Amino acid sequence: MKKNFPIIFILISLSLVGIIYIQWNWILTMVQNKNEELNHKLIDATTEVGRELVAYKEATSPMKSLQLRPGINWRPSEQFIRELMKSTTIAQKFTKEEINDKLKKAFDKNGLKGTKFEFCISAEAGLVPQLSSGNYEIRSANFVTAFADNVHNLKSIFFLVVTNSDFESSDPVETLSVVVPDYNSVVMKQMRLMILGMVFFTLIIISAFYITVRTLLRQKKLSEIKNDFINNMTHEFKTPLATISLAVDALRNEKVMHDKQKSDYFSGIIKEENKRMNKQVETILQAALLDKQELQLNLKPIHVHEIIRNVMENFELQFQEINATRDMQLMAKQDLLEADEVHFTNLISNLIDNAIKYSREQLSIKIVTSNTSKNLVIRIEDNGIGMNKETQRRIFEKFYRAHTGNIHNVKGFGLGLAYVKNVVDAHHGKVRVESTIGKGTSFILEFPLKKSAVINS
Repeated sequence: MKKNFPIIFILISLSLVGIIYIQWNWILTMVQNKNEELNHKLIDATTEVGRELVAYKEATSPMKSLQLRPGINWRPSEQFIRELMKSTTIAQKFTKEEINDKLKKAFDKNGLKGTKFEFCISAEAGLVPQLSSGNYEIRSANFVTAFADNVHNLKSIFFLVVTNSDFESSDPVETLSVVVPDYNSVVMKQMRLMILGMVFFTLIIISAFYITVRTLLRQKKLSEIKNDFINNMTHEFKTPLATISLAVDALRNEKVMHDKQKSDYFSGIIKEENKRMNKQVETILQAALLDKQELQLNLKPIHVHEIIRNVMENFELQFQEINATRDMQLMAKQDLLEADEVHFTNLISNLIDNAIKYSREQLSIKIVTSNTSKNLVIRIEDNGIGMNKETQRRIFEKFYRAHTGNIHNVKGFGLGLAYVKNVVDAHHGKVRVESTIGKGTSFILEFPLKKSAVINS
């Protein structure tokens, strides 16, 4: 696992970067193609309207209405022809709204439905409209500003020229100019679904990558925890089994068999070690039940101060053995909770046992209770070896055990504090830890008081 994980991580990372790079290049290519497509569509739409206007000019040309009678040999003078050839302009035949409607229909026909545009029909002596001249026949409201921007806007110009083989006109050339403002936004709008789809699936790939890496790290962590648990369990069972084996061998000795006092002593050892093994088995089974969320509570009113005193009495022999000092300041005026007596007793026992395990030469343990408006607060302090920030963050994880440096007599499966957290949660309480390395640790428990106790207070 340790060797394969970096390889898996690198391969997945390279694949992810490669996919994102390819998709980015694909988007750039698509944007370029869409820009060209938009330009062609704009030219097609402008040309369509321009040709329609030219056709109209040709149909309404003065020469069309000039008809000579047969047999009359008459040729008009040049002055008459010039006057006659002064054609009608687009502005004289169409309003701005009509030109706008024609362009809108052409845009819809060429796949540019809903695209905003600005337009102008101008009469110039040259072939390119000059903005400075202001010689506009018809123009939309924002055409001048739009036409001046050569960076963000797309333009199309169509020359409205009527071709006549017999006469030449000196009229200025009319042009139809159409501008699509901010054409990039038009392109992005057309590509919106594709871009959103790409972003969505890319996020799915990144999420899958994150979940995969997280799962691998979790599996690695679980593998390490499993090995630690097996080692701890082996040690925990090996010691009492070895002690029982020695006690059984001693009981078989003839001198011991005839000495009742010695027989009782070794029988007592076997019984105590058997209890110890049973306790370890119960701890493991308890953890299994917590895993399945099958912690069943037998709730009833209990007085916490009484529970604390009973637990401290049970540890009295251990306290005397290590010459520990005890300080109980049970100052809470209300200590009545709706709780499971067995689990609550185990909870307090685990915290005191934890203080003994991680104590120094002279253990000092202090238990203080107090009340808030609706809760009971229990604070259990010790002067043990303390914990760093990382240990405090993970102390309630199942199977996690803090590194104890040179202390080698700390035994257990790393289940005690995980059990404490589950019992506290089951009672709708809160637990937190405060600790300083070398100075000790404090566990602060907070539980909601029984409703009747809150009312009486």
